[in-house]
Amino acid sequence: MSSDLPPDPSPRGALKCLAFGGIDTVFVLAGGILTPVELVLAATAKDLSIASAIPLFLQISDTHIGFNKEANPDVAGTLWQTIDFVNAMPVKPALAIHTADTTHLSKPAEFDLAAQLLSGMNITELHTVPGEHDVTDGPETEYFSRFGQASDNEGYYSFDHNGVHFIGLVNVMHFKPNGLGGRGDNQLAWLGNDLKGRSSSTPIVVFAHMPMWTIYEPWGRGTGDAGQAMTYLKRFGSVTVLNGYIHQIVSKVGGNITFHTAGSTAYPQPTAGIGPGPMPLTVASDQLPGMLDVTSIKIVRHPLKATLADTTLV
Repeated sequence: MSSDLPPDPSPRGALKCLAFGGIDTVFVLAGGILTPVELVLAATAKDLSIASAIPLFLQISDTHIGFNKEANPDVAGTLWQTIDFVNAMPVKPALAIHTADTTHLSKPAEFDLAAQLLSGMNITELHTVPGEHDVTDGPETEYFSRFGQASDNEGYYSFDHNGVHFIGLVNVMHFKPNGLGGRGDNQLAWLGNDLKGRSSSTPIVVFAHMPMWTIYEPWGRGTGDAGQAMTYLKRFGSVTVLNGYIHQIVSKVGGNITFHTAGSTAYPQPTAGIGPGPMPLTVASDQLPGMLDVTSIKIVRHPLKATLADTTLV
């Protein structure tokens, strides 16, 4: 598939094109309820009422521009197809959140191509956090020269949109000995101060690259100091925590907090604990529908609570 123009912009063509890693998520706000739905369904399904909802934001993750192995020799093409779907949405959100690994090896040319592709997405604001593949050249270098302004080159920052408080965190700069991610004391102190004084009725969306709950410790799928961050968040009635990193959809609800990982636009990885380790997984195109999920996370304001349902496409 050419990265210059998708050869088949139809839904069927998109499913083939995105067989390497799945399609990411669009979040809509309707009647006070925040609902993430897989992006292909937002563009094609008639029974999800996406067109009548108010899009709040969409999430993409793990684009890995620069990767060119068997699992996906054209990651630019699959990102382009995702962007094409976004631009075809009848009602587009103002925000896009990229939960990291924009590039594969942190090279300037990879960031150049990623920027060129992402600039084609008809979204007002793009918010990012760094992944470990974005900072292989160290802190305050290529990633921060491109995306560091919003965070004063710290990587973590917050902003408000449509009554929701968004917090971008970094958990790829302080790895624990067991491979789990970490934030460090300065960032945790900043998080506590950022949330101090905010009403507990404020919906919170936290986004980072690595999971903020331990999915599988032997593969480093988690964040070692997530517990401290959770203590700051547990007083809020509605918290949604988003991440990438594991290249597959995994969700859970714990009390007031809904955790949701995004699929990659580049390639999938094995389910935790199955296979030799967390590496690119090559799949046949006819296996794709069974790898894509429809995940519905509802955050109701009165009373504030979260519920989750997950259904595969087959």
